Amino acid sequence: MHGHRAEFRAALRDSGLVDAAGDWSGADARLWVLGDYFDRGPDGIGVVDDIRRLTVQAAAAGGEVGALLGNHEAHLVAAHRFGVAPIPGWSARTDGYYGAWLTLGGRQDDMRRLTGEHLAWLEALPAMALIDGHLLMHCDSTRYLEFGDTVEAVNKAVAGHLAGHDPGEWLTFCSRVSGRGELHSPEAAGFLLSAFGGSLIVHGHSTLISSFGLSREQARRPHRYGGGRVLAIDGGVFEGGVVLVTRLI
Repeated sequence: MHGHRAEFRAALRDSGLVDAAGDWSGADARLWVLGDYFDRGPDGIGVVDDIRRLTVQAAAAGGEVGALLGNHEAHLVAAHRFGVAPIPGWSARTDGYYGAWLTLGGRQDDMRRLTGEHLAWLEALPAMALIDGHLLMHCDSTRYLEFGDTVEAVNKAVAGHLAGHDPGEWLTFCSRVSGRGELHSPEAAGFLLSAFGGSLIVHGHSTLISSFGLSREQARRPHRYGGGRVLAIDGGVFEGGVVLVTRLI
């Protein structure tokens, strides 16, 4: 979504998951969002507020809304926690995590509107989920294995990092949750699925336009690759593409 709240709402409405007012209308449907709620667009806080509200509404209707951590959420939390303090091990960066976050498209209005409730929600986000044979994760990367070799172990390790206050360790953490372009070979996809379970990896992070070289028209539907075992769904909304809502079952 990258802060594109109106486009996010429109995609959910077109899929029958929300009504004209933006409230849940998906009954017992399950919706998972795969990270990168902030940066490059005007209203990351609004995107998060919508996800949090829909989580409550969907549960009341017998449905579910789940959310994963993206690398932009990690960078936002680091920017808030450490500001412009020097980053150990990154001497070339003189404006700290805050400057790094701005470089990634951070919006100062999002930082101004960030509350303790938002931070608590972000710090509790899992990195991956296994749902009906679908391995959901943000990045197209094998670096999740550096956190652990089960979904539960990865999420526990990520939660520990998100609670940490060592700026040097955060540098390694942000690098791990930003890996890209590592699942093109069937062997890499099979390696991850063997470790974490499932038969299909579904990820965001790498846009279909810039990372996969698809046209805007082609990027209006998910892209299957990695020997048919990986599905990329980032339509590149900040590149003139769309927010994709993909039905998996």
